[in-house]
Parts: sequence; C-alpha cells; structure tokens
Amino acid sequence: MNVSDRAYALFEEQQRARGIDLNQVRAQLQALAIETPSWGYGDSGTRFKVFQKEGVPRNPYEKFEDAAQVHQVTGLCPSVAIHIPWDKVDDYSKLKSNAEGLGLAIGAVNPNLFQEDEYMLGSVTNADPAIRRQATDHLLACVDIAKEIGSRDLSLWFADGTNYPGQGDIRKRKAWMFEALQAMYKAMTPSMRMLIEYKFFEPAFYHTDLADWGMAYNYACKLGPQAQVLVDTGHHAQGTNVEHIVAYLIDEQKLGGFHFNSRKYADDDLIVGSMNPYELFLIFYQIVSAANDDEAAIRSTVNNIAYMIDQSHNIEQKIPAMIRSVMNVQTQYAKALLVNHEEVAEAQSRQDVLGAEHAVRSAYECDVTPLLHAVREERGLPLDPMQAYLSSSYGKDILARGRGGASW
Repeated sequence: MNVSDRAYALFEEQQRARGIDLNQVRAQLQALAIETPSWGYGDSGTRFKVFQKEGVPRNPYEKFEDAAQVHQVTGLCPSVAIHIPWDKVDDYSKLKSNAEGLGLAIGAVNPNLFQEDEYMLGSVTNADPAIRRQATDHLLACVDIAKEIGSRDLSLWFADGTNYPGQGDIRKRKAWMFEALQAMYKAMTPSMRMLIEYKFFEPAFYHTDLADWGMAYNYACKLGPQAQVLVDTGHHAQGTNVEHIVAYLIDEQKLGGFHFNSRKYADDDLIVGSMNPYELFLIFYQIVSAANDDEAAIRSTVNNIAYMIDQSHNIEQKIPAMIRSVMNVQTQYAKALLVNHEEVAEAQSRQDVLGAEHAVRSAYECDVTPLLHAVREERGLPLDPMQAYLSSSYGKDILARGRGGASW
C-alpha cells in the first residue's frame, strides 16, 4: 500500500466513524461540473485600466483552447459560457464544432448590454424607446444564438440604474425591464432557461434596476417556470447571508445557477473561495441538504443548478487562476458532502445549538486531500492539477500569440 492509499484508508476510517458513506460522496464528486467563462481567459481589468498580458486569446477559438487545458487537468469544466458580442463570430455552428473537437460544449449565452455608448443611461430601461428597442433586439439575437448552438441557459445581468435622485423614473424603468424580459422569455424554446442576475450597486450608484435577489425573484415569478434567479457571490452588501438566499430560492424552486467569485469589499471578482471559503462551504451545505429532500421538485431544482465561474483575473495568469478557482469550488463541495445531516437534524430537534453547529463545522474542518486524490486517480486525472498544467509547455507555447488579445 503506497502513501496515497494509506492516506485514503485512514480518511475512510475517520469518515465511517462519522457516519459518512464515501462511495456516495465519490459518486457526487464525479458528477460535479463547473462552467468556465470565455472572458476569464482574455485580458481584463478594473474601471481604471485593462492590463494586457502576453499569450491571452485573440479570438473565441483560442479562448476555448485555453478552457480545454483547464478541463484536461481538472476534469471539472466540460462547458464554456460565451459573452456576446465579445465572442461574436460569423458562424456559430463552426464555433460549436470547434468546441466539441476540444472535448467541450458551449454553455450559457450572456448578452452584453453595458459597453455601447447608447447604454450610458440605461439599456432596456433607457428613457429613449429606440435604445430600449436596440437592447431588446440584442436579447432576442442572443436567444437565436442559443438556439443555433443548443445552449440551455441565457444568463442576464444589467448595468442599468441611475446615479442621482430624480435622474430616472424608477417605476417606469421597472415596467420597461419587465417588458424586455417578457419579450425575451416568449422567444425562448421550452428547453431554455432565463437566469436573472442582480447587483446592488455599480456601475449605477444611486439605484440599480435589478438590485437584489428579491427583485430578480419577482421578475422570475411573473415570467414563468423557465425563469430563475442567478446568484453571483460577489453581488451583495457586506455581511449578507448568501447561503440563506440560496436556501430560500431552492425552497421556492427558483435557484437556477451561480456565478462564483470572491470579494473582500464589493464586486471584486477575485478567485472563488480565496476570501471566505467557509461561506462557499455553507452555500454547498444548503445545496447538499436540499438534494436529500423528500420533495421531488426540490431535488430537481438542485440537480439543475448551473455552477459557473465569473471572475476578472487582472494580475494573475489566466489559466492557473481558473484552475485554482475550480479546485477551490471542488474542495468546498467535497467538504459539504461530508456533513452528517442526521446528526445535524438530531441536534436541531434537541435545540442543541452548539451540537448542531459542531456537526456542520466538523465537516468543514476535514482535510479532503485524500478524497480528492482518490477521485482524480479514479478518472485518470493528475493528483495535482495545478502542477500538471505548470509542468506542461502550454503556458510557454501560447506566448507566441503576443500581447493584446481579445479584451473587455
């Protein structure tokens, strides 16, 4: 028995003593899929500057090549989200075929309604009906792209809002937002989903038209069952209990997906799990708990959550940053799978506050390295995905692309 086998045997013994079935845990870990964003591989920056690096992709095809490297070493990232017009091409069937040749699928389609000059004072909520029409037409064009590539999810985030009191009519803007969403919803096929994202401030600083999960939830309820809420882990006020929101939306069968990232102050778009890994663990704890619910509709909601990364890698190398992100997600998901829910429920029924908290925290404090090694080994993946990538020549080879690839 080698060192790795001994470590896993000891880990298995410890978890068995805690009442955990590792066979089931390993099966759930094998099923985890995390979508990476095309824009996470290109040049990006802050409101002050876009930092250009050597080797970044010059077009969507090269973005998919980089994404394939992440999937190759992690086995976790079989799909890539696209952003339109950042990833606009003349032939989307060619882009789809190219992705499939790399072992990938095209995931969510993300409309872009914040970079055109016309949208300075709003897109779908602009007071100018011609600009609202332009924005709605873009949403409809993205539905057509999703149809062509066979994408299920349309992921929506709007920068619309105002900077000053009196700048806009908030109630009229609310009606215009719904009008655009409804037009898009009606254009979708029955197999598609609309994932509505929110953000409480920035770039609008007085009010944002879609400011929080309650507003997104309200629109989703009015639109119908194909509309759900997308939770971006960086889009909340300081101290917000994100896992509470997650639990609530699951129970309402309206949680459609995540944009995972990490934040310290605002929407920092840092590597997921780098600032508050316990929050990420607690989010997954709520999800795993709901996956065992007696109600089939709740289980169905959980089984259809889209796990997506949405980050702005400004100072980091793009591909290693993405690898770190997905490994952090996998680690916290693995820990959440180790919660003994019967122990938690028993402590809750006794109103044993510290006992229930301990039952949750004890899973978080487990070192899941032996478990992750075993799962990777079972699939023929490198035990250390980061080291595997850094040891390859890919990072050096792509330097031939030069500096100043596809940027925001």
